[in-house]
Amino acid sequence: MTERVPLDVASLSHPGMVRSHNEDAAFVDGVAGLAVLADGMGGYNAGEVASGIAVDAITKNMLPDLLSRRDLTKVDSSSGRTHAALLLQQQIEAANKAIYEAAQTRPECAGMGTTIVASVFCGNRASIGHVGDSRCYRLRGDALEQLTRDHSLLQEQIDSGMLTPERAKYSLNKNLVTRALGIDESAPVDIVEYRVETGDIYLLCSDGLTDMVDADVIGTTLARNRANLAAAAAELVDLANRGGGRDNVSVVLVGIPSGFLPAAGWVQRWLAKND
Repeated sequence: MTERVPLDVASLSHPGMVRSHNEDAAFVDGVAGLAVLADGMGGYNAGEVASGIAVDAITKNMLPDLLSRRDLTKVDSSSGRTHAALLLQQQIEAANKAIYEAAQTRPECAGMGTTIVASVFCGNRASIGHVGDSRCYRLRGDALEQLTRDHSLLQEQIDSGMLTPERAKYSLNKNLVTRALGIDESAPVDIVEYRVETGDIYLLCSDGLTDMVDADVIGTTLARNRANLAAAAAELVDLANRGGGRDNVSVVLVGIPSGFLPAAGWVQRWLAKND
């Protein structure tokens, strides 16, 4: 059996220039094709507990399936999603339950929660799940595109026309999320899937980056460092800190190398053209 070509990956997290500790958590495995990032919230160190539970639960429960070479690219007929996407949704929902139950039994963790953004790369697909305002972007060529939509008061104000995207940059409501893991017994998870192409770079990040660095600067930084993702991660974190570093900042980068995508027959090529 042909060995799977691993993804190019890099990850970096920093407490920022104001916070005394880091409530973000992140994980990436280029062989398994899994990336996870969480931004915790809560009193004392509860946010750190929530983000840690989320990342640990998702990775521990998903890695065995992803590393077993089980075929997760098949599409479920009832939902229209791949088995990878369904597995990701299931494990994010399980992480929500674990955080909620921990908050109920540990008084010091009452009210804790976390955002989550995670992606599974299987075959020629990226399955992305998220809750909250941590984001996933894709750089294809020199074009940066935001693939997730924030669950936040600010995004609702933009959607309703109360604020323009330009005015939203200066809003005082940037950090008010409308959905998070661990707050309620259940949390709706947004799942999207995209076809991947060789040379794509995927960025998972906490709002400590996007509140401090404009999207066009993020895109330029990724494009300039596409051959060295570790350098790109370091530069993005440095830009956030030099911009004020008002929050913890975390980035996970995933690059699609030549040879990662499965060889395509004529049927797969036709489907890709019409995707």
